[in-house]
Amino acid sequence: MIGFLNGTIVGVQRLSNRVILLMNVGGVGYEVQIVPRLMQTLPSAGDECQVFTHLQVREDQWTLFGFASLAERDLFRQLISVSGIGAQMAIALLNTLELTELVQAIVSSNVRLLSQAPGVGKKTAERISLELRAKLAEWRESVGLLTAPAAGPVASIQEDVEMTLLALGYSSREIVQALDAVGQQTGLAKNANAEDWIREAIAYLSRV
Repeated sequence: MIGFLNGTIVGVQRLSNRVILLMNVGGVGYEVQIVPRLMQTLPSAGDECQVFTHLQVREDQWTLFGFASLAERDLFRQLISVSGIGAQMAIALLNTLELTELVQAIVSSNVRLLSQAPGVGKKTAERISLELRAKLAEWRESVGLLTAPAAGPVASIQEDVEMTLLALGYSSREIVQALDAVGQQTGLAKNANAEDWIREAIAYLSRV
């Protein structure tokens, strides 16, 4: 019904775990709940911006959700199509992982990575992957989200490496970047021991 909004930023407000963007579009003020990470790239109050939107209609409330790109908005719609996945959980997933990381985690059934999002348990992550992995494998190609094959370890080893590094306090983004860099720069075999990948990843992260 409302595909996007193009207007002037009035302000941004944090309400508990939600971020609300107030926009002036043709003299009408729209409140839009955005992915919190979008705050980092928003222009200042008084400047123009465009957000792609999804309108959720309930009997007692209409809510606009805003996204930085069409692809992000469409992935949100895919997520809320899964049984038991509401809008707030979908926002949490989009805020925890970069778009390509999230799609890759779903397609590769990386339950541990998906479970890093607040409120997403193992069973929920498994359901998301089960219902969406085939759809998203095709969808990401159609929207140009395919990237070069990751230089990191094979999936079975990568999960162990990720869990160890997450426990050490590194973020998902740092881990993905480190594993890809280690694979390209050290020539470490994709099926090498998890301990070797962990050691090299920590060494890389200590330098950046």
